[in-house]
Amino acid sequence: MSQNSPSASTQCPLQRSIMSTAASGPVSLRNIRYQSVQDNHWWRSSVIYQIYPRSFADGNDDGIGDLKGIVLRLDSLAALGVDALWLSPFFKSPQKDAGYDISDYKAIDPLFGTMDDFDTMVAEAKARNMRIIVDLVPNHSSDQHELFQAALKAGPGSPERDMYIFREGRQGGTLPPNNWPSVFGGQAWSRVREPDGSLGQWYLHIFDSSQPDFNWTNPKVLEYFDGVIRFWLDRGVAGFRIDVAHGLVKREGLPDLLEEHADSGFKTEVSMTIEEMEEAAPYWGQPGIHDINRRWRAILREYGEDRVMCAEAWVMPLERMARWVRPDEYNQTFNFGYMFAGWSRDVQIKTIEDSLASFGKVGAPCTWVLSNHDVVRHTTRYGLADGAGHSSGVGPDSPQPDDAIGLQRARAATAFMLGLPGGVYLYQGEELGLPEHTTLEGQYRQDPTYHRTNGARIGRDGCRIPLPWEADASASYGFSASGKAWLPMPDKFKMYARDAQEGVSGSTLELYKGLIGLRKSLGMGFGSFCWMAEHANEHSLAYLNKDVLVLANFGQEPVKVPAGELLMTTQLGGVEDGLQKDHVAWVRM
Repeated sequence: MSQNSPSASTQCPLQRSIMSTAASGPVSLRNIRYQSVQDNHWWRSSVIYQIYPRSFADGNDDGIGDLKGIVLRLDSLAALGVDALWLSPFFKSPQKDAGYDISDYKAIDPLFGTMDDFDTMVAEAKARNMRIIVDLVPNHSSDQHELFQAALKAGPGSPERDMYIFREGRQGGTLPPNNWPSVFGGQAWSRVREPDGSLGQWYLHIFDSSQPDFNWTNPKVLEYFDGVIRFWLDRGVAGFRIDVAHGLVKREGLPDLLEEHADSGFKTEVSMTIEEMEEAAPYWGQPGIHDINRRWRAILREYGEDRVMCAEAWVMPLERMARWVRPDEYNQTFNFGYMFAGWSRDVQIKTIEDSLASFGKVGAPCTWVLSNHDVVRHTTRYGLADGAGHSSGVGPDSPQPDDAIGLQRARAATAFMLGLPGGVYLYQGEELGLPEHTTLEGQYRQDPTYHRTNGARIGRDGCRIPLPWEADASASYGFSASGKAWLPMPDKFKMYARDAQEGVSGSTLELYKGLIGLRKSLGMGFGSFCWMAEHANEHSLAYLNKDVLVLANFGQEPVKVPAGELLMTTQLGGVEDGLQKDHVAWVRM
């Protein structure tokens, strides 16, 4: 691999440094050199698989996925080759937001099983060399949590109320304390009836009214969650995915959400400094959050450097997001910039370069992700003309995707992503090429987003449909032996069933297995990165990780695949006549 600067080897000894110069020629690429930190921490190169428990596998035949169902399917995940399983919440909950409204952080909801079932799952996963990561929701609890119920009973000014964010309303209490909106639609405040029956204070809920926000300026809240974290670490979990990791601390005084700035008029987020972003969105990304991050990281380190935290921090630009993964904060954060970059040459260049630069500066691994339980599945996004937003959803009255184009692009995007150094997150079902359920009728929808907006926003149910395991096993395609499913599955899911793809050359499942296996055996997660402009043109991209060239074609004309050992390709029938549009090849040089 050639270097353009004789000092490049000293400038880039580790992941912390990115060397760049302007590229010449028609391909607009920075000549970057990137090398992963070689410290052997598993999470730097991991492939982590997200399980949405109620939709993964049903072990007791009630139509809702559970912990026993996960245990029954662990061999399939081990065969896929993943390193760890991240489980969305399974704690005790009224289930008004699919478990993200927790009423007891130290108990298993009977819907999913028992603590014995959990312990069995941890042990069985460990026996298959897979770790368990649990989903912690510290921004808010359920309104049924004993702490919130105590706050309601105790009244204004009490220590119990100080565990949450209660305030007096404006205009004699009749209006909310400020103008903050709920993420799920409507206002972010609800008024309570005091113990004497009168209308009283308002409480903050950035999400649903059943999810009151904790007051993270109260030391007792910090102490409470210290105990929760230690409880699950003591039970053997590898770590935590932290929900709404950017939202815990609110700006002092709870000021109104600003829409204009007096000094410069309206400013878009792109034109703002990070400090201006903190002011403009007073409930996201406030500086005080980083002290909480450090507190938690210190607790994890008491249990060893193999314990991990990953932040769900919806903050941009990537330079800002990287603040969450400084050495004494989170190990990882989800790279949402990459998730929504789209399948095109120009945005792939920018997002990959920005990711490597931003995370590399703080010594953190990049993470790469294309789908999760909150967004339209990437197979469907890539089949839509407009790419579909992450929160609006796709419903029966929406423009429908081209499933074939979407799957072809999704396979290519995954192959391109899995070649990159760093960590990878997969969402259950994407290894099957599973699309969104885009025709789910409103009567079946359960996402509070759909109901709080009266259907104006479709919501996330479409990406949470139960998985098809066996094409002919039951009415729910093997998800449950009873044939039941908590959300109806479309007929087309039958063709995506795991048993219909197992061992079938060229299937999406076998593609994922092959790519993950190569990534691990060749050490690409701990690898390196540089663009290889000599093997690409203005409609294609090529990069080198160690000695593996990853080539993608975004254009109409075939691209010549360079000489070498063809390790894997998304293109059926070989690449002798060139790599076709929306396909990727891995070649050992």
